Amino acid sequence: MAGIVSYGAYIPIYRLDRSLIWLSWGGLPVAGESAIANFDEDSITMAVEAGNNCLQGINRVQVDALFMASTTTPYKEKQCAAIVAEALDLKRGVRTADFTNSLRSATTAIQAALDAVAAGSANTVLVTAADCRMGHPSTADERSFGDGAAAVLIGKNNVVATVDASHTHYDDIMYQWRLDDDLFVRSWEDRFIIEHGYQDNVVEAVKGLMAKYDLKPADFSRAVLFAYDTRRHQAVARKLGFDVQTQLQDSLFSTVGNTGAAYTLMMLVGALEEAKTGAKILVASYGDGADAFVLNVGRGIGKVQKNRRGIKYHLESKMPLPSYTHYLRYRGLLQGSFFFENQSAATIQWRDRSWNISCRGGKCLSCGNINFPPQRICMYCQSKDQFEEVRLADRKAKLFTFSKDSLGPTLDPPIILCILDFDEGGRFYAQMTDRDPDKIEVGMPVELTFRWMHSERGIRNYYWKCRPLRQA
Repeated sequence: MAGIVSYGAYIPIYRLDRSLIWLSWGGLPVAGESAIANFDEDSITMAVEAGNNCLQGINRVQVDALFMASTTTPYKEKQCAAIVAEALDLKRGVRTADFTNSLRSATTAIQAALDAVAAGSANTVLVTAADCRMGHPSTADERSFGDGAAAVLIGKNNVVATVDASHTHYDDIMYQWRLDDDLFVRSWEDRFIIEHGYQDNVVEAVKGLMAKYDLKPADFSRAVLFAYDTRRHQAVARKLGFDVQTQLQDSLFSTVGNTGAAYTLMMLVGALEEAKTGAKILVASYGDGADAFVLNVGRGIGKVQKNRRGIKYHLESKMPLPSYTHYLRYRGLLQGSFFFENQSAATIQWRDRSWNISCRGGKCLSCGNINFPPQRICMYCQSKDQFEEVRLADRKAKLFTFSKDSLGPTLDPPIILCILDFDEGGRFYAQMTDRDPDKIEVGMPVELTFRWMHSERGIRNYYWKCRPLRQA
């Protein structure tokens, strides 16, 4: 039976204390903190992070399709799943598709992946979900939204959690929405969207699933339910007959926030990393209707749990965002005095994509050294055209040397320019992100992370930066 083979998650390292928003705007304070994507992150880079985490220890050649779910893709007429597949270094024949425009696009993508595997058109499908939504400044949406990503690998072999049942319905209701030219999510009046949107739809989907398959709340170890906020989340669980203390999965609302299309999937990853063999998990998403699934956890779950940076890891690995002003700057809502002058060329981006996006270096077959970017002449032994391509994005490295540029244009000064030495050989030049400028030392361990560098003429340029090795 088809199900989940592997899972992964990503939460940005920065957290914004919600009291900083209240201090700026007043109104009702909301407890907790929100995960905030760095200025060089977006839904594509976060999907890459979660996808890399999910594929750790798995042969990428096995992936037949990649589906990306998001309501905040940076391009409106360009497939973002193709960029994610390129950055994950998947084979050229992988089927790619974007699932957008709905908060439940991730579970819609999972259902499509299950159908593809069942039909035999794909053996394994990687589903990634990521969002970086903005609520209008001073609103409840701004205080409750957070950024994050999750990924699951769907297949028939080595399944750690089978998907045994599902139920779905649609509902044409104006809950939350954005137009093409909107920066911020729009919402209708709370009482209407909570009662007739969120509550009614989640309850209908779960009760429909239970009636369809003769199930009851006591059959489940965990209930993973989309959340509007903590209080309403618990109210829906009680209405469905679940024990809030023992069965309801943590909503992440006070530690991360509502992560849009990725929200339900991130909670599912949180449940899977704590699940035991034989556990039955209920999953229910929401958005223009609702999807509900029944998962049964198998014996292979322990092996996956040991080798993944899941929700727990990322919750413990964090840095405080110094101020609300930093959040405004990172989102482009508060412009600085600097000026970016960059040149983007689609032809160069296409030509160099194998090393620029897929992060491949050339390993010399004569001397064994790694050249990056790939060359025709080895810089070490001068042999010609004697190379094989190797993926560098997953390799650990140490900081060989660095400099700090406090005058260069950036949203997060200073710019840290680094030269890295990979543990397995090879040298890499990159900027450093997600760092404390006062805690950078020669020889410190670092890892690569996929980020966007700059935009010009509507082209968003992505590349690999480095960051200090995240420690939980």
